[in-house]
Amino acid sequence: MPTARDIIESVLEHPSVFKSREKLYPEYVPAYLPHREEQLKSLATYFRPLLLEPGTISQRVLLVGSIGTGKSATARRFGSDFKHLARQRGIKLEYVHVNCHRDRTLYFVVQEIARQLHIPIPPRGLSAQEMFQIILKHLENRNIYTIITLDEFDYFIEVAGNDAVYFLVRTYDEHPELTKRISYIFITRGLTSLSRLDSATESYLVRNVIHFKPYTSAELFDILKYRSSEAFYEGTISDDVLNYISELVGVDTGGSGNARLALEILMLAGTEADNEGSPTVTIEHVRRAFAKTNPNLSIMINDVIKHLPLHELLILLAAIRSLRHSSEAYVRIGEVEEEYQRICEEIGEKPRRHTQVYEYVMDLKKRGIIDARVSGKGYRGKSTLIGISIGPLELLEKHITEIIEYKRETE
Repeated sequence: MPTARDIIESVLEHPSVFKSREKLYPEYVPAYLPHREEQLKSLATYFRPLLLEPGTISQRVLLVGSIGTGKSATARRFGSDFKHLARQRGIKLEYVHVNCHRDRTLYFVVQEIARQLHIPIPPRGLSAQEMFQIILKHLENRNIYTIITLDEFDYFIEVAGNDAVYFLVRTYDEHPELTKRISYIFITRGLTSLSRLDSATESYLVRNVIHFKPYTSAELFDILKYRSSEAFYEGTISDDVLNYISELVGVDTGGSGNARLALEILMLAGTEADNEGSPTVTIEHVRRAFAKTNPNLSIMINDVIKHLPLHELLILLAAIRSLRHSSEAYVRIGEVEEEYQRICEEIGEKPRRHTQVYEYVMDLKKRGIIDARVSGKGYRGKSTLIGISIGPLELLEKHITEIIEYKRETE
């Protein structure tokens, strides 16, 4: 019997597809941000006066976009690099990044700003406004400038309210004699949250807006290709796998366009490969990973499958077997139909005609059980391609086979 130490050592000594798993973590900010070059240029344009004429303006820029569109990574990358460039020019600039999902009140935001700037604040007895005055004095005495990013700013607006936002963005209106040492980046998922503010405060925030659109499948492929080169050993992950994840998540192929989700699927797929002892990441590993990121989808599909008519179940079973045999992301409808006819022959059922098979496939697609699309680049001629995004297919096949047997016995 292996001891606990034996088990632990066997895992530690097992080869991994990962060379640097942390390069896929949400908090990791790569040096290169594919398809966010324009947003970086806009930030550089807005904050350029901080290097040319430091202290003359307090800049405010709003980054707007849905989850996983690169807002936080772009802000962090810009802040880090801009700080470095400022220091090269003899300007002492600091970058502060506050998560307002965690720090939702003015007091906690100001406290976090002070902590990141290493400004000693008495542990109790001061208001947020008094702490902020200490920060301003510290920056002035040490000739420091800072860019403060308030991430998830929607939460701050909702909890802290208009007066707190007004206090931050209008600081230098109240004290025009001060050197303007603080500038802001605000990150929000949409402009609707600003409707909670009064018109004067809102107008201050929407003057400089940078939009972040959801990523397309082609853009996600570029992101995954770059990040996989940092995270995985060479030869452990193919472009086909990366392309499959990109198509699952890309906004142009029916997904959310969320790069964070795509990277999570990639990391989980790599973990599945390691758990299995596989030297490479496969399409099946991606299916399993996708199922883990979409547990509600898996439950919904299992509930829907129970109520499908017999021959629709048989076609679904044929699709699963065809995909398992091919080890590809998609198979042609012709291959599925051939497998369906074989299954019908095995169990003594008369197969439906091609037109009915196609209608069943479209119904399965409509129900969200399968993916079906017209073949494009890399395929000879046009055909309907069928894929299944959740896995493992082996368990799904077993589950459907049991439902089919039950239906045939009871009908």
